[in-house]
Amino acid sequence: MIIVVLTGSVGTGKSTVAGFFRELGAYVVDFDELAREVTRPHSRAWEKIVEFFGRDVLNEDLTINRQRLADIVFCDHDKLARLNEIVHPEVFEQDERITAEIRERDSDALVIKDIPLFYEVSCPISVDSVIVVAASEQTQLRRLEKKAMSLEDASRRIKAQLPIDYKSRRADFVIDNDGSLEETKRQVEAIYCLLRGRS
Repeated sequence: MIIVVLTGSVGTGKSTVAGFFRELGAYVVDFDELAREVTRPHSRAWEKIVEFFGRDVLNEDLTINRQRLADIVFCDHDKLARLNEIVHPEVFEQDERITAEIRERDSDALVIKDIPLFYEVSCPISVDSVIVVAASEQTQLRRLEKKAMSLEDASRRIKAQLPIDYKSRRADFVIDNDGSLEETKRQVEAIYCLLRGRS
């Protein structure tokens, strides 16, 4: 089994790249999806979030309003750290279970772990390679604005994460996602072939 972290920054296009890897036959573990799963209503993490942030972060159906919570934590480093302390252990526990299930089914699997904050937080997982999806800040802002995010909010979120250049220098592979989908897909295919060759 080969375990690869896919990371980047908000608006660089990690989900698109993850989708291309999935099409090629890789298993993809999306840590954002795991975070949503472990914070479902009345879960352990949900209880702690409500206790710390209050019920104002909830929707009417008791699910967490992720936009409202993001608006709070991206303006306050201490609150962001507390949210991470609550959610991340639960996410890593789920990831461990999923990885074990994949290993049992397919010992030769290529597993792509889409971890947005891989360089920002301490990740207790063993990985073989790290791929960074990079894009210019202008591209990031344009993509985030298309998601109906204000320019101010988009800029704040970008600045809350480590610079993409910092991440790129520490990666084994960097995908330049400023170009067309076809260009991005070609880069993914080349990296996929290299990774499968290692196995």
